Amino acid sequence: MLDAAALLQRYYIDPIIHDTSYNPVDTVTWAALLCLSLLALMWLLPRWGVVMDGRLVLASLPYILAGSSLRVIEDAEMVAAPWRYLLITPIIFFLVFLVTAACLLATRRIWGEGYHTPYATLGGIWVAGNLAVLAAMEPVNGWVIPAVFLLGSALAAAFWLLRSRLSALHFLRDPFNMIVIYAHLLDASSTYFGVDWFGYYEKHVVPTALINLSGTAAVMFPLKMIVLLPALYLIDREMESSPAKSLITLTLLTLGLAPAVRNTLRLALGI
Repeated sequence: MLDAAALLQRYYIDPIIHDTSYNPVDTVTWAALLCLSLLALMWLLPRWGVVMDGRLVLASLPYILAGSSLRVIEDAEMVAAPWRYLLITPIIFFLVFLVTAACLLATRRIWGEGYHTPYATLGGIWVAGNLAVLAAMEPVNGWVIPAVFLLGSALAAAFWLLRSRLSALHFLRDPFNMIVIYAHLLDASSTYFGVDWFGYYEKHVVPTALINLSGTAAVMFPLKMIVLLPALYLIDREMESSPAKSLITLTLLTLGLAPAVRNTLRLALGI
């Protein structure tokens, strides 16, 4: 029987050190930590004097891009061990969260209610710095960036048109719900190109099983919608006036946009 140290090494430490696929044990653990983090944020934000609303969701977008591009810097092996381990999922999520929280608190304290623009600007500077580092690399498959963008945009446009014609999709009239759908379609597009065109592999447990079963990463498109559409419908119906709605929206947006950006940059740079 494996002792606690061996279990920790096998299911948590080794996947981080070797940057391998997730396993059922760490998947459940990180999902539980995500839920606990959301509960903690719901408690902390009012005490920080921060209102979780659409403006904050938009102002936080640069930090999602910053985290994604920072992860690509690790993928490109521009950071040596042991520091590189801080940039591997899921540890990088905590690192980005701490930096984001620090910027949020600092700008809120300095600029008061007008903190949104300075907060977003700091995130934009972070993104620019990361991209400047990555600019030292020569793009290998530059066409992937517009390809992912066009495929994801075309599919998102289809949902945008359907939302006014199908009453069942009325919740997509909320622009933030459409943004979430768009982000995840970009993620599915990047996964499709990465796996089917370039031979990359999917790290997550359920998508990996479905890709192996179907023989194509195109299965990610229906998988995303099967999960997202009911989730967004329930959130829209049950949490319409709750401040938690914007926080969950930001979380869902991050879970789609972050891997989409990372995957696309990796493919473009050939890493």
